[in-house]
Amino acid sequence: MSTYITTNQLAERLHYNPRYINQSLKDKVLFEGTHYIRPFGGRRILYIWEAIEKEMMRYSEEETGTAIPMSNGGVCYG
Repeated sequence: MSTYITTNQLAERLHYNPRYINQSLKDKVLFEGTHYIRPFGGRRILYIWEAIEKEMMRYSEEETGTAIPMSNGGVCYG
């Protein structure tokens, strides 16, 4: 079962400004269908907390010294 939260609820959990989430994270780090959905094809966005939590853990577990982050979410070791 997934936990769906609004932008404001996500901002409270992450201690970010909702505007930063919408302008800087959405569609650059958080992707539609993976990290958020638009229920019933509307304008409202609901974030999937478990997917975001998993993504945050993935970045914190990676070796930061040798990995170069790629735009598709992968890393380059080169």
